[in-house]
Amino acid sequence: MGAVTSSMAAKFAFFPPNPPSYGVAVEESTGKLKMTEVVQREDVDILKLGTKRGTEIMAMYVRNPAAKLTLLYSHGNAADLGQMYDLFTELSLHLRVNLMGYDYSGYGQSTGKPSEQNTYADIEAAYKCLEETYGVKEEDIILYGQSVGSGPTLDLASRLSRLRAVVLHSPILSGVRVLHPVKRTYWFDIYKNIDKIPLVECPVLIIHGTADDVVDCSHGKQLFDLCKQKYDPLWVEGGNHCDLELYPEYIKHLKKFLSAVEKSTVSKNGNAPSTDQIDKLETSK
Repeated sequence: MGAVTSSMAAKFAFFPPNPPSYGVAVEESTGKLKMTEVVQREDVDILKLGTKRGTEIMAMYVRNPAAKLTLLYSHGNAADLGQMYDLFTELSLHLRVNLMGYDYSGYGQSTGKPSEQNTYADIEAAYKCLEETYGVKEEDIILYGQSVGSGPTLDLASRLSRLRAVVLHSPILSGVRVLHPVKRTYWFDIYKNIDKIPLVECPVLIIHGTADDVVDCSHGKQLFDLCKQKYDPLWVEGGNHCDLELYPEYIKHLKKFLSAVEKSTVSKNGNAPSTDQIDKLETSK
């Protein structure tokens, strides 16, 4: 059954840019990896990470010296790191966070083929790199999932109890539900976010465009209803699937959320911060 699921996923869920928007080379002077077709920056590390499923994925880590938190960003479907490069550096700057983005297996210069299970291994490799290479603690990480990226994001978030927060950007309820508004979850469905989001312990911010013609806004609203720790969502009036970053309220709302999250702390019993705690911090400003 797993092979059937992976086959279905590859048919309707994954559309890696072809050809990739960037290349990878080795700097002769330092021996470090660099991305081609992008502006070279001193504050960006380019990495090649091995996954437990035997693929090698490309990742980029953007440093911000003022950062206290780190964003682990799982991008949308028809994109790769070359296309996300400028947005990632801008988000790191304006949100005052370190940011790691990565390409799924079969995307960009990552090896292997896209599949649901591979994306779960991909985000685990990126998360492991943050912990082991950059010394980032779980409680200082915010997982950010855009569109298809909401799948690996929620899968990992459902298994971590000390995460600081989660951001879901144009998220899906599940793969099949993007195609048909079914009432139950079938065995062959992929990215069963509808079943995993109730397991997430930390505050969740959901951002969705009201005019999204790829993933209807009802996906974001239903996921919001199922959140344990609800944060004030952002329904971008007139926003579509791939243009929410162009709306001023997008960055404004993200800044507000991250500012409150940064002031919150993991509780003494090891649990993630609650939205009640965050709300109190906001009202006390």
